[in-house]
Amino acid sequence: MGHGGGGALSAELIEQIFAPAYGNALLAGMTDSAVLHLGGARLALSTDSYVVRPLFFPGGCLGDLAVNGTVNDLAMSGARPAYLSAAFVLEEGVELAVVERIARAMGAAAETAGVTIATGDTKVVESGHGDGVYVTTAGVGLVPERVDIRPQRARPGDAVIVSGPIGLHGVAVLSVREGLEFGVEIASDTAPLADLVATMLDVTPDVHVLRDPTRGGLAASLNEIARASGTGVRLTERALPVPEAVANACGFLGLDPLYVANEGRLVAFVPPTDADAVLEAMRSHPQGAGATRIGECVTEHPGMVVVATGLGGTRVVDLPLGEQLPRIC
Repeated sequence: MGHGGGGALSAELIEQIFAPAYGNALLAGMTDSAVLHLGGARLALSTDSYVVRPLFFPGGCLGDLAVNGTVNDLAMSGARPAYLSAAFVLEEGVELAVVERIARAMGAAAETAGVTIATGDTKVVESGHGDGVYVTTAGVGLVPERVDIRPQRARPGDAVIVSGPIGLHGVAVLSVREGLEFGVEIASDTAPLADLVATMLDVTPDVHVLRDPTRGGLAASLNEIARASGTGVRLTERALPVPEAVANACGFLGLDPLYVANEGRLVAFVPPTDADAVLEAMRSHPQGAGATRIGECVTEHPGMVVVATGLGGTRVVDLPLGEQLPRIC
């Protein structure tokens, strides 16, 4: 299970098994979506599978994730998502009403995101060989000229900005999975981010890095960026936008919010000269209303992420080994 958690074991699986088998320059970038040149157009291509348990949770369901997750992976390259495919694996015995509810949620999410589900596939496996419903979506979108967003472009001095409160999705899924109550309902943040990204690029096409911190949370995304760019990342603990309910839940469960998954947030590395303008534009958008500058890219400790604590110390935020909360996306 740890190999699917988005941490060190996932990286090991990719680097030792998949990358050597498929090895090519496009794959070597290890981004959420590949940017391709085809027929004179710059296209972004991405694919992802969704295996969340339970299928329905506060703020969303498997259907929302299957659309928003792939839309957001495309958006992290600066693309305007256009078309998706949808492949279902159904377990024998799952109620058709459940499948219909998920399909309708996907249709509504696609309409909200401005994409079309244009093709798909369905398979059925024997009872006991699945978990109700699995969905895989792939997507394509157009990448504007002059936009070059990838983790290798992080530079010392870049402002590190997160688009809103973190940890909501992972805690929301866990609460219903384990029947936990925290005094207030915590809803997933699942949402499409392509329009927010377009708003940021209207300010400057020179956004260096974008990443949606899903599996492995903000910690995994920042470590991947630091290692890909050979720079360090320094965060300010007091600036991290952790909602009180998430902090309380994580404290109760022994979790670190930095490692908890999100489904409607992005982290951006922006040149310092553009940071204030980008931050202001993000806050003017519904999906970026809670945008916060949480740190900066530095020359010190290359390839590492550290947090300046409220007590004046510093702690290392390492790449997680596996996943604190499996099956959350």
